Amino acid sequence: MDPLLIAALSGVVGLALGVVGMYAFRVSEKQRGAGIDVDEPLMPAGATEVLASLGLAYIVVDTVDGVVRANPAAYAFGLVRGHTVVHQQLLNLTARVRGDGVIIDQEHELARGLQGETSLVVHLRVAPLGDEYILVLADDRTEFSRIEAVRNDFVANVSHELKTPVGAISLLAETIEDAADDDVAVRRFTQRLHKESRRLAALVQDIIELSRVQGKNVVHAGRPVDLEDVIADAADRSRLPAESKNIELKIGGTLPHRVHGDADQLAMAFRNLIDNAVRYSPESTRVGIGLSSRDGIAQVTVTDQGIGIAKEDQERIFERFYRVDAARSRQTGGTGLGLSIVKHVITNHGGEVALWSQQGRGSTFTVRLPELDESLDTLEGLGRGAAGLAEASDRTAPYGPASRHSAANPAPTRAGEGGNA
Repeated sequence: MDPLLIAALSGVVGLALGVVGMYAFRVSEKQRGAGIDVDEPLMPAGATEVLASLGLAYIVVDTVDGVVRANPAAYAFGLVRGHTVVHQQLLNLTARVRGDGVIIDQEHELARGLQGETSLVVHLRVAPLGDEYILVLADDRTEFSRIEAVRNDFVANVSHELKTPVGAISLLAETIEDAADDDVAVRRFTQRLHKESRRLAALVQDIIELSRVQGKNVVHAGRPVDLEDVIADAADRSRLPAESKNIELKIGGTLPHRVHGDADQLAMAFRNLIDNAVRYSPESTRVGIGLSSRDGIAQVTVTDQGIGIAKEDQERIFERFYRVDAARSRQTGGTGLGLSIVKHVITNHGGEVALWSQQGRGSTFTVRLPELDESLDTLEGLGRGAAGLAEASDRTAPYGPASRHSAANPAPTRAGEGGNA
């Protein structure tokens, strides 16, 4: 046979075999794929719809703890990253459920953030889902836990603070009874009894005011407030104790626009600031109250000429019951709640309060509140003012000596502590 013909026939046979082999390979792949699809475990019927309606973060993992399904809340809380469960605590729970077949309900505090810089308190419910999957439900309890901790801390602090004046009153009453025949001793102890009674009354009143501040919704219950009138009234109420120490109260500047809020709460906040400055300032000094308006933000500064507040104390000055000098606060009648009330009031009004202080140069408390755009609805104006406050914060220089030297904010020369009242 012709060699050329033999080569041609061999090529045709080889091509045919190649085509047949490729076809057989594709058929085999399809069959294998079909086999995998048939064997893959399925989610129970209706499970997806039920999970979507729960309103909780959820994760569904398979037999090797790979994430099969998770909703956006699970990713937002940092429980899942990609297809991996982030926290070992969750993996330990899924392993227990997989081994025992029981449902677990537990509360855990989990690290949150790339570096675990914050924490998240979640109530976890881990249960089997079908034959192959494990379901993890997570309910965020962070805010609830924080409020509970604050409440417990507040109760403990109040109990501690009340013990001092109550104990002093009880002791003084016994002393007066024992010294009934000594008129001089009776008068002296009676004066101290009056002082402790006034301190107890002030403490109870501050606790009531703080509770009222924390419980009122200023956004819905507020109305337009003229800050100039509020501050003038607050200064007038502090004028008598200021005059007793020969302290000059100086108000300068104007606030052309009103703010949205509660006039009584704002008056209480500014009265606490001014009283604080007067109480901790030495005699024959000045307390300056500066008013200004810029970019939709009303700014009020209260400056004393005290000895200033140490850097380590400035970070805690707005905490409840925190005092820079506890012994001096008791002598001046301070309760340790004044600046905490100020902080709550200003925050409730969408504003901010900041402290600049330098030892030997006095202290300046700066309050910034969004002004009311009265061409709009009250709540819309408040929203625009709050946005302006955020923008102005980026443009405003840090609080410091440069912001203090004005007619309304005289440069401090000497001074009182300006600590928490």
